[in-house]
Amino acid sequence: MFNFFHKKKADVKLFYTTDVHSHILPGIDHGSQSVEQSLEMLEAEMQMGISRVMGTSHVTAETFENTPATIKASCAILREAIAENGLNVSIEPSAEYRIDEYWDKEYAAGHILPLPGNWLLMENSFQQELLELDQLMFDVQCKGYRPILAHPERYSYYHYRRNRYETLHNAGVKFQVNLLSLAGYFGHHAKDAAMWLIDNNMVDMLGSDMHNMDHARVIMDYLDSKEWAKLAKRLEPRIINDEVR
Repeated sequence: MFNFFHKKKADVKLFYTTDVHSHILPGIDHGSQSVEQSLEMLEAEMQMGISRVMGTSHVTAETFENTPATIKASCAILREAIAENGLNVSIEPSAEYRIDEYWDKEYAAGHILPLPGNWLLMENSFQQELLELDQLMFDVQCKGYRPILAHPERYSYYHYRRNRYETLHNAGVKFQVNLLSLAGYFGHHAKDAAMWLIDNNMVDMLGSDMHNMDHARVIMDYLDSKEWAKLAKRLEPRIINDEVR
């Protein structure tokens, strides 16, 4: 259908088939703005070897106050387009939950849409860590959720307090690192933190965090690099993306 990466090597593939973090659902956050854009992004995912995509739209106070209903509605539209275009890929509705006042309200009301298997993708504020983060992560686990901290390498307040990574990970919080971070897209501090997490065996999942086709191209270029080829061999035994079921 599409052929955006015809110049790329056909054998540049990820070693897993599930993308646990993407903004591919159309029209409900600052990711894909249309079904057409979503289909382009899904074609890119397929070329990377992905056959299952978690549509983890932002749920954030004031900006993207999505609900399970709005997310499922967008996913239903995209699923129909996938079928009409004959794409061999599946999409699941879920969310990336920013821990803020809107999260507090939705969580208290039980309006949560986890990933399959009750995995819960959660995002810290980029300004400062929540004071009661440890208690929250304990609480969500007590309620049967399995918390995943989205892109921990991007929170600059952890870069000089790396003991916090160890505390959270030892408490059962899984870490999902962005491929874009490994590619250097978010700068050298985020990449350095991602590599430190890898070196210390604290990376459990990888995600595209794809919002647009520019992100897709950055990731595809990185997957074609010698750096990724070496890193993939180290990561493959640890990555549990395909256990999200």
